[in-house]
Amino acid sequence: MADSIDNAIKDSAAGPKRASGDSGSVEQHSLPDQIAADKYLESKKASRSKGLGIKLAKISPGGTA
Repeated sequence: MADSIDNAIKDSAAGPKRASGDSGSVEQHSLPDQIAADKYLESKKASRSKGLGIKLAKISPGGTA
């Protein structure tokens, strides 16, 4: 599903904002709306991934103890 959304956003950005013909006119969603949808889907994908997004490491200084 994410691939289809990514492709839809790419196609929408490449196409014209408004098109009209004999059967009527069509206007796409605005770019800020598309960006907000993409950010939402990416954050949703990140929340499903394993891990906390941070890495904990034990640091010990070198030298004499």
